[in-house]
Amino acid sequence: MRVVVQDTPFDFGAEAAGFAEGRAVSGAVVTFTGIVRDVDGGLQTMEIEHYPGMTEAALTEIADQAVIRWSLEDALVIHRHGRLDVGEMIMMVATAARHRKDAFEAAEFLMDYLKSRAPFWKREITKDGAEWVAARDEDEDALTRW
Repeated sequence: MRVVVQDTPFDFGAEAAGFAEGRAVSGAVVTFTGIVRDVDGGLQTMEIEHYPGMTEAALTEIADQAVIRWSLEDALVIHRHGRLDVGEMIMMVATAARHRKDAFEAAEFLMDYLKSRAPFWKREITKDGAEWVAARDEDEDALTRW
């Protein structure tokens, strides 16, 4: 299992290929990548802040839970911080399991956690100024199924 918090871009293709390589027992590998999107047409950039050490520990703990709960053979979580432009990749989750249902559910669990509970703070910068992104009810509701 690998958890990475970094300020530099990552190569999704290389990460996905490296994660899937040599999986003789896994029946499924699931990947997901989150991208900075401009919902209202005014986003210039997004800034993501975190507390080093605390963030990695929290992500490792939730990834450990996913590995145990879905009997994963492996898991990968990459999350960026710093200044990101529209269209850049924010994060990546990959899971490997014997069965696709476990791989998909574990990936969704990790994505829901990253969206609503991971210790990151996001600020959107537009031509009109900067605003911290507030938690959304639908993101919190997504966690209730787990």
